[in-house]
Amino acid sequence: MFEELFILKIIPMKTNIFTCLIMLLCILPAFGQLSEPTSRIIVKLKNDRIAENNTGVKTATGSSEIDALCLDFKAINIQKLVTGRKTTNHSHVIQFPEATDIQQIIDELYATGDIEYAEPDYKGSAGGKLVVAPNDPYYFRQWSLKNDGTFPLSPAVAGADIDMENAWEIQQGDSNVVVAIIDSGIKLDHPDFAGRIWMNYNEIPDNGIDDDENGYIDDVQGWDMAYSDNLPIDDFGHGTNVAGIVGANANNEIGYAGVDWNCKIMALKGLESGNFGYYSWWAAAVYYAVDNGANVINMSLGGDSYSASFNEAVDYALDNNVVVVACMMNTNSNTTFYPAGFQGVIAVGATNPNDERAHPFYWSPTSGSNYGEHISVIAPGNYIYGLHYLSNTNYNTYWGGTSQATPHVAALAALLLAQDNNMTPAQIKSIIEVSAEDQVGDPAEDTPGWDQYYGHGRINAYNALLSVSVNDLNSEEDILSVFPNPAQREFTITFPAETQQIEIINLQGQVVLRKKTFGETSFSDHLSGNGTYIIRITTSKNTIAKKFIVNR
Repeated sequence: MFEELFILKIIPMKTNIFTCLIMLLCILPAFGQLSEPTSRIIVKLKNDRIAENNTGVKTATGSSEIDALCLDFKAINIQKLVTGRKTTNHSHVIQFPEATDIQQIIDELYATGDIEYAEPDYKGSAGGKLVVAPNDPYYFRQWSLKNDGTFPLSPAVAGADIDMENAWEIQQGDSNVVVAIIDSGIKLDHPDFAGRIWMNYNEIPDNGIDDDENGYIDDVQGWDMAYSDNLPIDDFGHGTNVAGIVGANANNEIGYAGVDWNCKIMALKGLESGNFGYYSWWAAAVYYAVDNGANVINMSLGGDSYSASFNEAVDYALDNNVVVVACMMNTNSNTTFYPAGFQGVIAVGATNPNDERAHPFYWSPTSGSNYGEHISVIAPGNYIYGLHYLSNTNYNTYWGGTSQATPHVAALAALLLAQDNNMTPAQIKSIIEVSAEDQVGDPAEDTPGWDQYYGHGRINAYNALLSVSVNDLNSEEDILSVFPNPAQREFTITFPAETQQIEIINLQGQVVLRKKTFGETSFSDHLSGNGTYIIRITTSKNTIAKKFIVNR
């Protein structure tokens, strides 16, 4: 349901009546639609101020004062409006986090005296509201991605989702990122997986030879650990649903939309037709995934016995920069299941459409999302519609469990790697945790900060991607460093000798630490709260900013 948007545009007092009339005409909607609010600003510097600022000091906008304002308001990105050697247009487009008070920034930009004008970079369209909403016909059922509070199968709360439409404005995925699904297999020929199934191009199909010498013969589309063959097809249904949550094709007018629209999906069958599997199968699948190029491993499965060999396999993945995401399981208890209980794994619980911990799930009155000391985050996991393992046209089945919550998180990890493929599993885990929405569910269980029922909170894909999108405003980050990053409360900052001031700012814009005197070019300190922070140093020449994460 779309709402009519009415916008009052504030015109600076300097603007004459003729200009006001032109602006009013310009904001009238094409085809009857009003422009949308925006988190971007277009700024044009005065020519004479460009000359004054041209002192040889590197700036992002041409004005050190405007650069400082961008840092104050947590600018995400700065780019020239027009590029090319012949242009004399000194305009920049500056993007800020959503819900930023754009008018306040514009007022402060005018106060610098450096600009000719500043205006919102409004959104428009050819005849409808511009949103990143896929055209898949059953997308309206995917409350986990967009929850408007009207889900028919369960009480629902608007906004109790992972904020996916805003996230897709930032990132929709990268085909170079591979997500391995260790599960009951996948319906490899489903049209919603067209072009998305990982292929082993080092293997010649059906020649009975292990061409790439990886230990598996004719493993062109992954491997079936349960039946020791090269056809990891789904004979139960669970894996196809999970894989569709990760990466069903979007905007193809078929079925549903996955969280990641471009990643490749590696099919590894670790469950047989009766829905059980041996740890040895799962460990072998982990080794296969790592050795054959997976970046993320989704394991919507688990057992309640610890295994050293299984733990070694998971450690092998983490040590080789492969993110491992696993479900907490569904016994409505604090029983630890593995691999969720292994160190370094992102362990995921499940929520209902009303944002409360799922207990029970729709299929059993004694079921529920597990909890405990090892839980990382929660994600939507009950009444999750998806693809059918026996049909290309049946879109009426749904599943419920922490198994369905987990692929939302695995796909978010894939999107984060699409943003920055140099991030480690520890960094991905930290970003997902610190960007999660805390205190979303039952206050009897969901207490402030981390708790054993909701972990760090319900994941928010937009917040997570936004934190990765906070770009440094210059290329001199090598002279400013903070380590470890993510920090375990304690951290050390190194900086240039000419530094005059150091500030640490949280994502609410509050300065939480400020230092102006230093005996050395480094110091150690600590912060009491988890989160993403911006460290900003001021030297005699420039202002330099860098993002870091605290996760105790």
